[in-house]
Amino acid sequence: MSELGAEAVQGQAHSQPAEGALLDWLQRHVTDFRGPARLEKFKGGQSNPTYRLAAASGSYVLRRQPPGALLKSAHAVDREFRVMQALAGSGVPVPKVYALCEDREVIGSMFYVMEHCAGRIFWDAALPELSGPSERAAVYDEMNRVLAALHRAEPAAVGLADYGKPGNYFARQLSRWVGQYRASELRPIPAMEDLMAWLQERQPDDDGRVALVHGDYRLDNIVFHPREPRIIAVLDWELSTLGHPLADLAYQCMQLRMPGGQGFAPGLAGVDRKTLGIPAESEYVGRYCERMGLERIDNWPFCLAFSFFRLAAIVQGVAKRAVDGNASNARAAELGRWVEPLAAMALSVIAEA
Repeated sequence: MSELGAEAVQGQAHSQPAEGALLDWLQRHVTDFRGPARLEKFKGGQSNPTYRLAAASGSYVLRRQPPGALLKSAHAVDREFRVMQALAGSGVPVPKVYALCEDREVIGSMFYVMEHCAGRIFWDAALPELSGPSERAAVYDEMNRVLAALHRAEPAAVGLADYGKPGNYFARQLSRWVGQYRASELRPIPAMEDLMAWLQERQPDDDGRVALVHGDYRLDNIVFHPREPRIIAVLDWELSTLGHPLADLAYQCMQLRMPGGQGFAPGLAGVDRKTLGIPAESEYVGRYCERMGLERIDNWPFCLAFSFFRLAAIVQGVAKRAVDGNASNARAAELGRWVEPLAAMALSVIAEA
């Protein structure tokens, strides 16, 4: 295993030189790249290890699959590369991508290199670092605007007509994530069993709507301008596909429903949004509908419950990788405790509906 591979497994975050096969590949495939170069692993992220690549020619980002055995269709860095390449120049802000390496011999797994977008990433949905209500409102409205821009993009026009399978998106996704959950299950969780049964019984009919969906559209996957409430890059496209646009909207609203201050995807449960300047869920959904020309949203409880389930299945996969010894983050093992609470939150949404 290369030095880079060993560093990812151990979850260390120190800077190290890019040497040997990696440096040679960078100089051959990234236009105008010049070494020497050093790599430093970003502390955040639970799926694909990501590094800041500081070189004589500038600052880049290297994103790779984790080493070791992987679940089928997981960690699709090649899909991330393709979708960001396709969206370049569109109304959806994405980093510039430079090169994809499918030769696993270089560092032990597939990876790609993209530009480093210097800006602000917010980790707390309450935006405590911002100065007032108007600034927070502008950040949320910008997230809403970019999400609608993504869903209005015509897949065929950007070369992504074949980026997903035809048919009922929620049915496909439910089948996929039930399978992923079963493959990474560590112990029986009754709440997850109840949730999966309800979702399978209540799958909505296919309404024919298809859009390019991000799959993990949330605050900490977005880079804002250093000073303005303007998005300069949407990151982490691993779960992107052609699907139902409401899946993205529900996923974001699901995360805002989660409790704050507990170390994992802090949300806005119990927060006085009006005082902070953050829109209520109904206002946020309403603004999205205005931008998309929608009169109403059907099956909203199903969309929310599915979002909680999918996140729980993702978290279970992270916990399984920790057990197997190939997690990309030292805190991965701790995330396993969130699977049951996430399922319980989904069941609460169902009960309310």
